[in-house]
Amino acid sequence: MRLENKTAIITGAASGMGAEEARVFSSEGARVVVADLSDDLGYGVVNEIKQAGGEAHYAHLDVRKEDEWASLVDESIDKFGPIDILVNNAGLSSSFVQDDDDFEAWQRLMDVNLNGVYLGCRAVLPGMKAAGGGSIVNISSISGYVGSAGGHPGYFASKGGVRIYTKAMAFKHGPDGIRVNSVHPGVMPPMRTAAHFGATGPISPQLQRLLDMTPLKRRGETIDVAKAVLFMASDDAAFITGTELIVDGGMLCGYGGYPEA
Repeated sequence: MRLENKTAIITGAASGMGAEEARVFSSEGARVVVADLSDDLGYGVVNEIKQAGGEAHYAHLDVRKEDEWASLVDESIDKFGPIDILVNNAGLSSSFVQDDDDFEAWQRLMDVNLNGVYLGCRAVLPGMKAAGGGSIVNISSISGYVGSAGGHPGYFASKGGVRIYTKAMAFKHGPDGIRVNSVHPGVMPPMRTAAHFGATGPISPQLQRLLDMTPLKRRGETIDVAKAVLFMASDDAAFITGTELIVDGGMLCGYGGYPEA
């Protein structure tokens, strides 16, 4: 029970990687706050956790809005006590819009993927400092390391920003006992906002090209990321801060990137 008696907020936890993280955290003893915009799906995750004997609470959250972050923190403390862990998982896919020159899409990618991480950290840091420590895990991507011919460029910029912002926060708040790390998934099942790479049916040519570039020759699963996030959030990583954990099946170790997202 690596997270016993810990309270964790996970954003974007109504589906995909966030939902898997919520389930894994609960199985390790955490009290989980499932935060998302998709209320029906979020309540479903909470009910699933409760039926398995865990503690969970759903909270509606738009990560772009400072006032909603403040309300979420207050609600979480009222429900479960001081916040020990924050997982900034919410994000938009690189392919949620097809026009690379769409400036509105650039702004939205930055608002959700980068500004949302900033606002989340800012909301929980005072409480973590007062408590003498905490753990923040920011979900970036291998797109925070390399570029690609596919996907909106704002996605790569936002994920690169998450990577460097994480390091800055780790350096700044290490003396407060707060660890801040990032996790960088590779090819995974599609997000709700993805425009292609369907989860079912034949493998698309685009996906096959990515799998061919992955030494382990498979797409990652949400549980692969959830277990990596669990490690970074837990005391097993007590002397790790400001670092990146890449979960990509080895894609970056040889090719240094991928040609089409």
